[in-house]
Amino acid sequence: MEKYICQRPIHPGEILKEEIECRGLTQATLAKQTGISYKMLNDILNGRRPLTPTTALLFEAALGVSSDMLMRIQLDYNMRTARSNKTLAKRLESIRKAVAML
Repeated sequence: MEKYICQRPIHPGEILKEEIECRGLTQATLAKQTGISYKMLNDILNGRRPLTPTTALLFEAALGVSSDMLMRIQLDYNMRTARSNKTLAKRLESIRKAVAML
């Protein structure tokens, strides 16, 4: 099992937020360009909603940021978040112990 250094997982929205700020775009402008609601865009940029393949492709079209890279970052975020879930960790340990006895 991979071990990660204690780093906070990075949501792809953080990267997108920096990108649009560097370009001087507003969230309202990007929402209009992509056809994503302002609320959905704001939720993604603030890490409250996951990126989907569709939204990644929309951001790629609007910003030129690789959708594949964004989806890899989302997957990494999801896995790190799941691994840090203490309830899930206990459940996984219980499963591992049960399987070891077989």
